[in-house]
Amino acid sequence: MTLVWRAKPHEAEAVAGLLVEFRDWLGRSLPTDESFAASVHRLIAEPDTEYLLGSVGPGSDPAAVCQLRFRFGVWLDAGDCWLEDLFVSRDARRSGLGAALVETALSRARERGCARVELDVNESNAAAIALYERFGFGAFSESLGARDLLMRLAL
Repeated sequence: MTLVWRAKPHEAEAVAGLLVEFRDWLGRSLPTDESFAASVHRLIAEPDTEYLLGSVGPGSDPAAVCQLRFRFGVWLDAGDCWLEDLFVSRDARRSGLGAALVETALSRARERGCARVELDVNESNAAAIALYERFGFGAFSESLGARDLLMRLAL
């Protein structure tokens, strides 16, 4: 039985540890462990950020994490949720934790009055894409007839 809960400030180290594990899985060396810890401690106290933790059962250590960022969207005249950094530890994969995190994230977004949830996913991550598609996520187009793209500029 999987469990998912909203992380409390005293669980910031568990959140940061899972994000470091995600960084390592991505093959990156930055941000540093210390930077992750400081960032999580900062964000976990902000009202527009939530971290969800998941475990494979009662008494088990957290083995999955995702971050939710909330903001008000003028185009929707409603709340908007960004789901990011969803990660399940190697040993807990295929346990249903990823789906449980997405389901809880959608519930949290609805509870907070959000009209949509958005995310980005690497196109080579077929398992993640399949997970998100099960919940109805997909590339989308608006009235212009073409898909919207996530674009980025590093400053």
